[in-house]
Amino acid sequence: MNTAPNNGTVSDIIADVIAEHSEVVFGLMGNGNAFLISSLTARGHRFISARHEQGTVAMADAYHRASGKIATATATYGAGFTNTLTSLAEARLARIPLVLVVGESPTTGMRPWDVDQTAIAGGLGVLTLTVQAHTAAALARRAFEHAARERVPVVVAIPYDLAALPAPAQKNVESLPASPATQTDPDDVAKAASILAQSSRPLIIAGRGAVVSEAGPTLREAGDRLGALFATSVMARNIFGSDWDLGIAGGFGRMAAVEIMRQADVVLVVGAGLNMFQMRYGTLISPDATVIQVDTLPAATHDRVDLFIRSDSKVFGELLLDELEMRTTGWRSRVPEVADGRLAEEPPSEELAPDGRLNPKAFAQALETILPVERTIVQDGGHFSGWIPMYCSAPDPQALMLVGTAFQTIGLGLPAAVGAAQAGNGRTTVLVTGDGGALMALAELETMIRAVNSGIIVVFNDAAYGAELHQYAARGLHSQAMLIDEVDFAAVGRAFGAEALKARSLSDLDQLKDWVARGCPGVFVLDLPVSQTVIAEYMSESMQGILAPVAPPTI
Repeated sequence: MNTAPNNGTVSDIIADVIAEHSEVVFGLMGNGNAFLISSLTARGHRFISARHEQGTVAMADAYHRASGKIATATATYGAGFTNTLTSLAEARLARIPLVLVVGESPTTGMRPWDVDQTAIAGGLGVLTLTVQAHTAAALARRAFEHAARERVPVVVAIPYDLAALPAPAQKNVESLPASPATQTDPDDVAKAASILAQSSRPLIIAGRGAVVSEAGPTLREAGDRLGALFATSVMARNIFGSDWDLGIAGGFGRMAAVEIMRQADVVLVVGAGLNMFQMRYGTLISPDATVIQVDTLPAATHDRVDLFIRSDSKVFGELLLDELEMRTTGWRSRVPEVADGRLAEEPPSEELAPDGRLNPKAFAQALETILPVERTIVQDGGHFSGWIPMYCSAPDPQALMLVGTAFQTIGLGLPAAVGAAQAGNGRTTVLVTGDGGALMALAELETMIRAVNSGIIVVFNDAAYGAELHQYAARGLHSQAMLIDEVDFAAVGRAFGAEALKARSLSDLDQLKDWVARGCPGVFVLDLPVSQTVIAEYMSESMQGILAPVAPPTI
């Protein structure tokens, strides 16, 4: 079917579709997307300009995590496109629906500076839709539909010689094939219910898949019938709203809660991937426990899974409820400290480590009460990432995100904080990063100060790549390349126009308290020069097996 031309260009046609589907666009202008961006900004569409193309996709990714809405990123062709690849790979592995619109080589063929962008994106598992002049509108719409339905990023490519071409009458195109609908096997659910009914210490762990399908209330009711305890991935924090929630499962959990999780005899994992952090490097679940995993993926994601059920989280929860009866007693009666708050009690840590630098645990504990209650916490990757989830709460699952963990990368925190702040929820955005990740993404410090109305950047500054230091220097590798000359991030922040503090003691945080009391205006940079000698518990546990003495071979 043909539609009437809009008397605009091909780029105008695509901009029309973007405006229909996405409230904000994150981008960086270049030759390949100049006409598209001009069309968006001329009509007043909200546009956040990044300073590096990697940031464009990271911003769109975090915007979705914080708001649940689909977002658009844009970059030019060639180097602009290839600069997006790390954040695009993270979005693909984390199953983030977004559309990346890029320039492309002209329809007449590749130029000396062009690369095969479709093949490169395909190598990441990302679909590319290359528009033609008469299918620009339809393909752009298909991109948004496919991204939302399949929960994946999609690339829309605009050939260079079409970008400013007057748009001809538009033709429709067929919808992209959808993945087969997930059919839940009732027999599998009945088997899971039987296993859970026979357990004496059931634990239900929910992940982001349960958040997306809004399965929290259903899973909570199932847990209440079983007398189960709850735990979550970082991305599902507070999904249950229950006093029997042990908090984050795995490496970012507090030790008292983790020890209880290890006592579970049946673990039901719903919508969580069981990555190495959730599994606390293999130490979270007892070797004798039965593990049931529920996910929309084709197969189990960990070899510890005994029963895998392919299902939407909410559908599974509703079917499970039909199979369960209310218990009169359960595990809960033996661990009253979970619900009455005693389990979470922990004395304040010493503010200084033995080497005289700051103890990160003490400052994470202090930030729990200093930071505004209405906050969105965005964490970069790195050794430091355990401290804030352990000691700082978040209002709901959308208010605590770890970016980079799916692809095991650092340096996405600063742009992700910019994207999360655009969700429009009125919260203060709290970025937690390390010095390595902050330096990697330093270009977006200017973006955050320019584009974020209320934000704080907390830099756990150990003058090192801490994860490498604690994993490899401890094994005898030379540490020179693991160390970073200490940067004064407070000074850097002030140079860009932020309020800033390089703390030397807990009392120095009075300056941050004053900023919060003034309503958290603008961006505040808090540089915490922390010790290299304080190792996160999850990291210490992960190294125990590696560093354990090797028994001599028997003859």
